[in-house]
Amino acid sequence: MKEELIVSGRMNPRIDPVLNIWHWEIPLYLFLGGLAAGILFFAALYTILGKQDKYPTATKWATLIVPIILIIGLLSLLIDLKHKLYFWRLYTTIKLQSPMSWGAWVLMLVTPLSFIWAALNIQLIFPKWDWKFQFIKDFEKFCRKNLVTIAWITLISSTILGIYTGILFSAFNARPLWNTSILGPLFLTSGLSTGAAAIMLMSKAHDERLMFAKIDLILIGIELFLITHMFMGFLASTQVQIDAAKLFLGGPYTAPFWIFVVILGLVIPAILEILELRKYKIPVVITSVLILFGGLMMRFIIAYAGQASRWLY
Repeated sequence: MKEELIVSGRMNPRIDPVLNIWHWEIPLYLFLGGLAAGILFFAALYTILGKQDKYPTATKWATLIVPIILIIGLLSLLIDLKHKLYFWRLYTTIKLQSPMSWGAWVLMLVTPLSFIWAALNIQLIFPKWDWKFQFIKDFEKFCRKNLVTIAWITLISSTILGIYTGILFSAFNARPLWNTSILGPLFLTSGLSTGAAAIMLMSKAHDERLMFAKIDLILIGIELFLITHMFMGFLASTQVQIDAAKLFLGGPYTAPFWIFVVILGLVIPAILEILELRKYKIPVVITSVLILFGGLMMRFIIAYAGQASRWLY
C-alpha cells in the first residue's frame, strides 16, 4: 500500500487537470504573422527610402509570398477557434485593452495591404499580365501614384502586427512565463529577423544578400540581449516566475530551447553571417533556413512552456 501526503489540490487528476489551451495552430499563426510583418516592414522601408531598384527582392519579389503566408496563418487560427462561425464578432467592437481586438483589426488592415503589394508586383512573374477590368486598372494607377503613403501605412501596421504576436502571450497574467513585457519586442525582432532571412533566401543579388546579412546580424544580437534580459528579469522576480525560468534552466524545455532556438536559430546563423561578411562562401540557404527554423521553434516552445508555467496556491 502506497501512502501519499497531499498538501495541495494542484496537479491532481480529476481535481485540477492540466489544460492545454493552445496547440500547434497558435504558434504557427504567430510565426507566419511575424514573418509576414518582417517582409512587409522591409518592403515598405526601402520603398520609402526610394531603393526599390537596389533591393528588388525586399521591395518586390518577397511581397508576392506574403498573402499566401497570411492566408495559411489565418487558416491555422480559424482551425483553433472553438466557434468558427462567430469570428466576425471581433469586428463588431474595438477594445483597446484587448490584444486580440488589436490583432483582429491590424490583420484586417495588413491582409488587404499584402494583396495590394503582391498585385503591384505580379508582372514580375507574368510580364504580359493585364487587368481585365478598368476599375482595377484605375485602382492600380492610384496605388502606384500613392505608393509612398501606402508604404508608410504598411510600415506602421506591420510593426504593430509584429509586436502583437508577442503581446498576445504577455497579456495572460495567469501564465508567469508569458507575463513579461519582453515578449512584444522579442517577437517583433524575431519577425524582422525571419523576414530578412526570407529575403536573403529569395535574393539572387550578392549585394542585397550581404546587406540583409548585416541587418539580420544586428537583429540576432538584439534577440540574444532580449532573451538574456527576460531570464534575468524572471530570476529577480517572484517565486512563480523563477520557477517559470527554471523550465529553461535545467527543466524540461532546457535542451529544446537552447539547442533549437539559441544555438541553431541564432548563434550558428550569426557565425555564418560573420563568415560571409568576411568573404567566405557560405550557402545562403543554410543560414536562412536555420533562422526560419529557430523563429518557428521559439514560438512553439514559448507557447507550450507558457502553458506549463502556473501560479501556485
